[in-house]
Amino acid sequence: MARVFSGIQPTGDLHLGNYLGAVVNWVRALDDDESIFCIVDLHAITIPQERGALRARSRNLAALLMACGLDPERCILFVQSHVPQHAQLAWIMQSVVSYGELGRMTQFKDKSDQHKFVSAGLFTYPALQAADILLYDTEKVPVGDDQKQHIELCRDAAERFNHRYGTPESPIFVVPEHSTPAAGARVMDLQNPTKKMSKSLDSPQGTVLVTDAAKDIEKKFKRAVTDSEAVVRFAPDDPEKAGVTNLLSILAGITGESPDALAGKYEQYGPLKADCAAAVIEHLVPIQERYAELSADPAELDRLIAVGADKAEAIAALVLHRANEAIGLGRG
Repeated sequence: MARVFSGIQPTGDLHLGNYLGAVVNWVRALDDDESIFCIVDLHAITIPQERGALRARSRNLAALLMACGLDPERCILFVQSHVPQHAQLAWIMQSVVSYGELGRMTQFKDKSDQHKFVSAGLFTYPALQAADILLYDTEKVPVGDDQKQHIELCRDAAERFNHRYGTPESPIFVVPEHSTPAAGARVMDLQNPTKKMSKSLDSPQGTVLVTDAAKDIEKKFKRAVTDSEAVVRFAPDDPEKAGVTNLLSILAGITGESPDALAGKYEQYGPLKADCAAAVIEHLVPIQERYAELSADPAELDRLIAVGADKAEAIAALVLHRANEAIGLGRG
């Protein structure tokens, strides 16, 4: 079993795009890999946060992920700031990567254009991301193409550190590999099916949250944008069929059937929308029930989060000690 690390920002409630696009595959992989999932709240503070809201969002996300199937007995799930070694190794990584390397990160350029206040943390957060990964002797990091540049920086930092402070026979850090995550269902906005579903104030009716009530889910699917052709056809390369293609993709992601096979079962959009809503509601009911149980028992939720942090820290402390010893930091 390979050790796999994934980081998740606590940006708010999970929606159907998060769930079918990624979380379902994380759950399926629990028996294949040694999986570590980190709710990266330290990354979240690179932009200003509402006072007191971040802790609540982190706990809420932990409960949602557990309810979706990330069983704390089968994986390590924890909150980043609960394991202090992340911040400690991040400083070491900032001293290993160069200003030029950080300046070439395309995501920094994109994100800095979106904010009036650009923090130093927004610039250096790839060094923290490298620390997140390296702390667990991670072998595989499943990320999309938009994050591949960051994994390359992490690999360069690990190799540079190993060259400076280790030996070929005794490297300090495991050099991780980028891996392409398993393809999940591609879920688009129900009101604007040419854009990915996201938790956006601009399109609340186009986004189905994992915690949405059944009547709200039914209403959102009933109002889903389709087209005037009135022909049920799966055509992912045809922008005119983006709406019906999205509905078929969602139904396929829930049922496990192929979108093309499902398309052959429908002659009208109305029944397709109704069946999509019904399948999503039925699938989400046990998740919502488990989420309600966890939310109703905050002491148990906090215990499970603490268990994850303890497991993570047991690994992270050893790796940080190894790095400190190699440099000559700490009490020895």
